[in-house]
Amino acid sequence: MPVLNGGLLLGILISSALAADCRAAEFLVGVPLSLSGGLARVGSEMERGIATAAADFNQSQSRHRIRLLVQDDESAPAKAVAAVERLASQGVVAIVGGYSSNIVAPASDSANRLGLVYLTSGALSQGLSRRGLSNFFRINDNNGYARAVSRFLAEVGVASVSILYSNRDASQELAQLLLRHNQARGIRRNLMHGFEPGVQDFKPLLNKVRLRDKPDIIVMIAYENDYIGMLRAARVLKPEVKAMLGVWGLATSKMAADFPELVNNVLGAALLSYPPSFKTEAGRRFYASYHARYRNAPDYMSEMAYVQGQVLFEAIARAADKGSLKRPGGLAAELRNTRRDTLIGPLSFDANGDNPHFTQYIGQHQDGGRVVLVSPAAQATGKLNYPAVPWQIKGKDQ
Repeated sequence: MPVLNGGLLLGILISSALAADCRAAEFLVGVPLSLSGGLARVGSEMERGIATAAADFNQSQSRHRIRLLVQDDESAPAKAVAAVERLASQGVVAIVGGYSSNIVAPASDSANRLGLVYLTSGALSQGLSRRGLSNFFRINDNNGYARAVSRFLAEVGVASVSILYSNRDASQELAQLLLRHNQARGIRRNLMHGFEPGVQDFKPLLNKVRLRDKPDIIVMIAYENDYIGMLRAARVLKPEVKAMLGVWGLATSKMAADFPELVNNVLGAALLSYPPSFKTEAGRRFYASYHARYRNAPDYMSEMAYVQGQVLFEAIARAADKGSLKRPGGLAAELRNTRRDTLIGPLSFDANGDNPHFTQYIGQHQDGGRVVLVSPAAQATGKLNYPAVPWQIKGKDQ
């Protein structure tokens, strides 16, 4: 048997690898996200999670490859619709991304008209899954957030809570869901305050809460710029509360890095501590892959985005193998066949495209830029600071 020299052997191996790569079928996936505008902080982290999922998928097998086409929707609904239409014209097989129900609603309508699956982790309004769209899917919804917040409020024994919410569809809905959950848990004094999007000065609202409501806890159901405004107003007025709790996109490493003086001791929904702590091998692989790409640690927004990318890319591969990917409804049917454990727990999709297993946890910003999981007890990674507010350090007002 002839013996090959090192150079010839290397050339054969490279040629074989290139041939295998050439045989891989490449699928374009559209990623419309808010990479500028008011939601850019969340959008950029979601992009990282989806990109990590694509890289891991491509590395894991040779038959199929995913190529992402990213479009900035500039945090604007009309731009999101235009992004979906542009991506469709470029030949994408599906859409993954989107943040804020007001943005995702028209964008997913457009995708459905174009026959494209739209999968998101950034739109929570219950009404989105009641539209009868066969191509709309999401891995989380408002119920999972309402359950988590209400559970925490009951755990710490609050008697009264002021709920401040943006008058957008998803935040109004979550406020009402939280109200019902609180009442079911015996929290009877729920003071509701809606405010219009775009508010610049939250001091009048916070002053009303301080003087009239006098709650145990203030819950904020809004978006990043709103949180910043409310926390700045609270820092000035110093309402006599035991805690401040925000919901979406607040208990993240980016908020800790950008606004450390505002968020210390603030609570928020979070599936992942920071620095992250993973108990499973799959979680540790995700962390290693993300860190290798970005030289930073992921937060729960990138973790959820990773999961949505992961399940979509796997469904694309299965549909391609069955020859159903390009048939009407083929990819949607394959997504509905999904049954798997993920980094955020069990995941499947019901007839409306919702994941019925989703639930959230509660995290707390603590000294040193950490986000510690504090509820439920089974998921806790640290001890809750309570009572504790962001304008106090070791019992003294800042």
